[in-house]
Amino acid sequence: MTATRSLRCALVGTGAVANLHARAVAAHPRADLVAVTDLSQTAADAFAQRHGIPTVHPDLESLLAAEHPDVVLICTPPAVHREQSLAAFAAGAHVIVEKPPAPSLDELDDMRTAAAEAGRELAVVFQQRTGTAAAHVRRLLQDGSLGRPLLAQCQTLWFRDAEYFAVPWRGKWETEGGGTTLGHGIHQLDLLTFLLGDWARVEARLWRLDRETETEDVSTATVVFEGGVVAQVVSSTVSPRETSSIRIDTQKATITVDHLYGHGHENWRITPAPHITEAEADTWALPELEERSDHGPLLRDVFDALLDGTPLPPTADAPARTLELVAAIYASAAADGALITPGDLVAHPTHRRGFASPVSDLRPADERRG
Repeated sequence: MTATRSLRCALVGTGAVANLHARAVAAHPRADLVAVTDLSQTAADAFAQRHGIPTVHPDLESLLAAEHPDVVLICTPPAVHREQSLAAFAAGAHVIVEKPPAPSLDELDDMRTAAAEAGRELAVVFQQRTGTAAAHVRRLLQDGSLGRPLLAQCQTLWFRDAEYFAVPWRGKWETEGGGTTLGHGIHQLDLLTFLLGDWARVEARLWRLDRETETEDVSTATVVFEGGVVAQVVSSTVSPRETSSIRIDTQKATITVDHLYGHGHENWRITPAPHITEAEADTWALPELEERSDHGPLLRDVFDALLDGTPLPPTADAPARTLELVAAIYASAAADGALITPGDLVAHPTHRRGFASPVSDLRPADERRG
């Protein structure tokens, strides 16, 4: 692309997260949001007025035909991500899609193949990877400054009540694709893999403790990474005191980040082991300039890469890594906690096509589905 060209962006789906996309586009000096579409014409009109978008289309097909966007931002439920992404790639657009990128590994494979055949990029929004603190800690782990990572904890303890699940597509395998592991825990799992790299094996369970859903409201897992780190993972929608937390114990320090939906420097802490000198610990200090995790930095860096013709940044690459980890959690739970490896997923007989799995229902008998 030429140095003076701006990216023409179009947005599909006008739910709450779409506002973050619109603000990120508006903040970029060489990106413009030129059109929007939504199943609800009223919602699309209101969104367009709120963000100063010039054109509203009744559907994605007419939007692509009329606007020829450079980038399509997909902010819809996961069940339609594949068909919308393939349509965008066929029209010559890059795609930035909200998490989870697809409700199955097979569908994500289709999206990745279509992107490669069209010579376009597929970026997934895992905004927890962003921020100067996450980048700094990742460098410290990768260059060995903190010694070898040994043990980790990853917790997504959120609270979602019956009203949240009253939305027709939520809590159902067919339309949401999974429960709290796929819909919520995936954020912290992605940050964990961003910091620690590729995973090697998983043993997991799914639980229904309180919510009236088909899918799990709690999951528990043990994940072993290729570097030997052992991680305990919990995802929940039944936890009134909400937190999103990661703890990594290394040979030299403990790293913690405790937040809810976004983190800044105040959320991170690096605690040195007793044998570490103050001088060495001082070299681990977070950078003076701070940028919080957010959609803005992620979309900015993706836009810059698209404009410069360079590879996607680490904050937006590896679209399959975390979804494969999520798939392994579901596949393990479906096999009574059996060990699952990446190799097991390559041609998995069920969990490449979707994540539907048996859930252990521990609710009292009078509270269970009839």
